[in-house]
Amino acid sequence: MQNQTHNKSFIISSYYRKLVTVTVVAVYLLILAGGIVRSTGSGMGCPDWPKCFGQWVPPTSAEELPEDYQDFYAEYRHQKNIKFAKYLDVFGYSEIGKAILEDESIKEEAAFNASKTWTEYVNRLLGALVGFLIILCVAGSIKHIKDSKTVFLLAFASLILVLIQGWIGSVVVSTNLLSWLITVHMVLALVILAVLTALYFVVNRKTEKKILMIKEHKTLTYVLVIAMLMILVQIILGTQVRESLDIVASRLGEALRGSWIEGLGIEFYIHRSFSIAIAIIHIYLLFKLYSIKDKMSSIFRNVKMLMTFIIIEILSGTIMAYFAIPFWAQPIHLVLGSMIFGTQFYIFLQVVYTTQKTNKKEYAIS
Repeated sequence: MQNQTHNKSFIISSYYRKLVTVTVVAVYLLILAGGIVRSTGSGMGCPDWPKCFGQWVPPTSAEELPEDYQDFYAEYRHQKNIKFAKYLDVFGYSEIGKAILEDESIKEEAAFNASKTWTEYVNRLLGALVGFLIILCVAGSIKHIKDSKTVFLLAFASLILVLIQGWIGSVVVSTNLLSWLITVHMVLALVILAVLTALYFVVNRKTEKKILMIKEHKTLTYVLVIAMLMILVQIILGTQVRESLDIVASRLGEALRGSWIEGLGIEFYIHRSFSIAIAIIHIYLLFKLYSIKDKMSSIFRNVKMLMTFIIIEILSGTIMAYFAIPFWAQPIHLVLGSMIFGTQFYIFLQVVYTTQKTNKKEYAIS
């Protein structure tokens, strides 16, 4: 006998779906802006947070700042680091906090540079825009609590994560771009992206889904989980390569930019070689879907799009390796890595949701 119990369907307004879409796009733009900040060395363009040189609209020349501004902001950041060290001590990481406070390089304050200041400031404005959009997502989700708590919980979780991300961003500045904190900052950005991608999926999923055999679902799920873990590792490796690149660039200077790659260590070669493994697992994923593309056309199209991103990502990495790391290639390389992760996660949600639909249908006719 067919089970008569069905989940209540509810209608998400087109306005809210568009709002979520714009928010996801804005997060990708923010990651791109962060890549530009990193590639131009503008991360310390504003020595304080959330203001920039104590102003909501930053100065355009050093003449607008007091003569001792470098000493002032060096001390300002040191006081913030003292507070951060106390937090680390509470969680049992007192040695890390002590190392931060004793690191003289963290206390160094860069001279004012208008272009770097405004590059970082635009990045912060975009971050504020993302925060505002997420607040709107939370507000718009409230009316759907009775029909679907998932929408509200995902929107609210993204808001909490963005607030944490903002605080970590302030610590990144106070510690003068401490390398492992930059990595934490990037990983949390991917977590926020995943939560918003899930929100986008929930508010846009169709009420009817074509299905696959369970064994296909299991295979695709395993492959996608492995692929997501691989790209996450690859992004972390990429941040480490970037940290090494900063050291090499500082040592060799802009005049020897073409020699920067040669100065990198083993992490660069691991990062480069690992891209081959990532390409192989996605080719396998595409192969698994090829024979069932008529049944799962949406997933199949998304996997093809994913493969396109991977090819362009590898191409951008090749350009950096053989053409003296052009400025424009670095942020593109970063945002493509994020787009690969976001697309992987979206396909994963499609497969899991379709599996649930399959199980429900099997239960209904059993």
